[in-house]
Amino acid sequence: MQAAQLLKYDKNFKLVIKDIPVPETGDDEVLVKVRAAAVNPLEMLIGTGSVKLVQDYSMPVTMGNELSGIVESVGKNVKGFKAGDKVYSRLPLDRIGAFAEYVAVDYHAIAIKPTNLDFVHSAAVPLTGLTAYQGLTEELEVQPGQSVMIPGGSGSFGQMAIPIAKEMGMKVMVSGNARSEQSAIDMGVEQYFDYRKQNYWEHLKSVDYVIDTIGNKELNHELQILKSGGKLLSLIMGPNRRFAKDRNLSFLKTTLFSIAGSKIDKKAKQANVEYHFIFVKSNGEQLKKITKIVEENKIEPAVDPTEFKLTEINEALELVANGHPKGKVVIRF
Repeated sequence: MQAAQLLKYDKNFKLVIKDIPVPETGDDEVLVKVRAAAVNPLEMLIGTGSVKLVQDYSMPVTMGNELSGIVESVGKNVKGFKAGDKVYSRLPLDRIGAFAEYVAVDYHAIAIKPTNLDFVHSAAVPLTGLTAYQGLTEELEVQPGQSVMIPGGSGSFGQMAIPIAKEMGMKVMVSGNARSEQSAIDMGVEQYFDYRKQNYWEHLKSVDYVIDTIGNKELNHELQILKSGGKLLSLIMGPNRRFAKDRNLSFLKTTLFSIAGSKIDKKAKQANVEYHFIFVKSNGEQLKKITKIVEENKIEPAVDPTEFKLTEINEALELVANGHPKGKVVIRF
């Protein structure tokens, strides 16, 4: 089978298409024939070696973190799945490999794909869906009636986070572009700020939580609107001491992450808020809940119209890294 592999960490890395054997499945694994695989900014972090303190790979490694496809065969301990099932997954971080014709996946990491979505759109859901779900439930531990602001929430993350937060009984505010305002309102946001016309930090205060999708340049504004004791969760700004401690990382890694996150932690402490960073995990049970939310809300994630084949993986990575994709970039098999 064909697979797109990383041969070494490099700030200008390129993936190489290689012919490798179809993976053998373990007792707890299913063999999935990949139909679509999404390309994410996470690929850049892995390829450049930026996350090797969290997860270091033996080379060569087949890249790709999320996919949709059809179950070909199942291991003897697998429950709830059979050959022919249409599934999707955020692959376990230590066993990635979506950029290949077949992949062996622990069955605890997969779920039946949403019935309202084709394979291409299904492949665009798991990573953002699980990020939103785990961010709200595990990192922020939100409660009904609380408020969350998502700066830059008009993109693919907000598309999943808004309905999940609403399902949890939250008050949701978002800033973003003008063209996404109506769909956000339709999903139930209480306030929408067109970033070209309004500065959300001039209108909001004492918000319980902020989910950051923009990065360091937005940090001061995000801290400004949080209540004392509130929490800031970033998908972008990087790990800190709390991240290392929560994952029981080694003393060395904890020290390195403490240094890396010290500037943000200092600012957060001055504002009397907690700073959290999320690195999303695979979880089939949570993915089932996301499937239900996608189906009930008829969510269709935005997918960039450019059609890429596996042999065009480096062009797809370039679009994600330096282009302006109109939604999730997807490899079609």
